[in-house]
Amino acid sequence: MKKAPGWAVWITGLPASGKSTIARALKRRLREMGVEAQILESDVVRRVLTPRPTYSPEERDFFYNALVYIGVLLVQNGVNVIFDATAHRRRWRRAARGLIDKFLQVYIRCPFEVCRERDPKGIYRMVETGEARYVPGAQVGYEEPWQIDVEVDCVRDTPEEAAERIIEAMRENGFL
Repeated sequence: MKKAPGWAVWITGLPASGKSTIARALKRRLREMGVEAQILESDVVRRVLTPRPTYSPEERDFFYNALVYIGVLLVQNGVNVIFDATAHRRRWRRAARGLIDKFLQVYIRCPFEVCRERDPKGIYRMVETGEARYVPGAQVGYEEPWQIDVEVDCVRDTPEEAAERIIEAMRENGFL
């Protein structure tokens, strides 16, 4: 017996905007409701697909096309997916939306200065030292989403509040 397709939520924003924290809060809250979901965290998936990443434009195209493909396969097989990925080009997020019927895009609006100050992985420090060459928001542009289903303010909203707003949108759109 084939499972009904799942749904996908793509959480996007600049590096260090809070995507992973919100993705984990959302997964935790969903689990409390008896709903399972798989987080596709770009940093984790990247270790498998590109173990020595360069983050070049060509590599990012390969990586995000593969990430979308993995997400689509999971959703088609009844797995609910939370994409935790910057995906600084709209075309990658748009591709996922076009291939997944039940799709929500969450945009974390976070000023560059706040992201740079947080910098839990040292990404922006690597920009300053020249170790990183393709960081969205610093050396390459970040294309804000055109079709935002839920917008989160990284300064005002707690991860738990963001998770509740995402769940509310999921209910309104028939995901839950």
